Amino acid sequence: MFRDYISLIRPHQYLKNLIIFSPLVFSVKITDPVLLLKTVIAFISFSLIASSIYIFNDIKDLEEDKKHPVKSKRPIAAGKIKIFNGLILMGILFLAGCSIAYYLNIHLLLIILIYFTINIFYSLGLKHFSIIDLLIISTGFVLRVFAGSAVANVETTNWIIIMTFLLAMFLGLAKRRDDVMLANTGTKTRKNIDGYNLIFIDSSMVIMASIVIVAYILYTISPEITHKFNSNYLYLTTIFVIAGIIRYMQITFVEKNSGSPTKILIQDRFLQITIILWLTLFISLIY
Repeated sequence: MFRDYISLIRPHQYLKNLIIFSPLVFSVKITDPVLLLKTVIAFISFSLIASSIYIFNDIKDLEEDKKHPVKSKRPIAAGKIKIFNGLILMGILFLAGCSIAYYLNIHLLLIILIYFTINIFYSLGLKHFSIIDLLIISTGFVLRVFAGSAVANVETTNWIIIMTFLLAMFLGLAKRRDDVMLANTGTKTRKNIDGYNLIFIDSSMVIMASIVIVAYILYTISPEITHKFNSNYLYLTTIFVIAGIIRYMQITFVEKNSGSPTKILIQDRFLQITIILWLTLFISLIY
């Protein structure tokens, strides 16, 4: 039963919330213990809210999840946890997340409430509209960046916001590709799949990947950034960004396994090493 509840709140998805730390890293303040602690607390708050949304989504998508080969194993879809118990846990997580956010920063609470509201409407029906579903998912990642900026009291650059949004679109398209492939086998789990096909998704992913890479290169060589970090060698980190995106496209197009970006990140050694090398080089250059 305990494992079922852990599975219900999806702690592995908290990896997405690590982007909250990005404003602290890029403002060169990650070594400030006070700001780091605040950001950690914000991460916890956001994660609790995210878990409450996952529970709501599982309850709302109960019938659809039962048809899915993987999602049918989720605790609520599998009948291991009752809907009423799920709603109680959802309420507890929501109140806990909001309380922590309110105590930490009123702006963080506002961002979290916006994030929660958008995702509730997403679960209630907006996710059934193609393209709109991707825009909402990508907006959620941008809100995470704003959350980190609010608690660290630092300004985040337009570059980071743009690249976060575009990268989230790229990952969202990869996930939809998995849904389309599943639908092609006769198992349709989402209504919005009618608005997608492999040609559209593949070409859109290539466009997003290209824009992300170009935007990152422009970011690393822009006078504003090179002056801010006092380094003319940030462009060297581009090799790891390109390697990471190409690897993810290989997983998507060749291995045909892009259903869960979080699980891919947890399991794929190539991506893990690439991200570590990118972080190591980037941080060594700016710090």
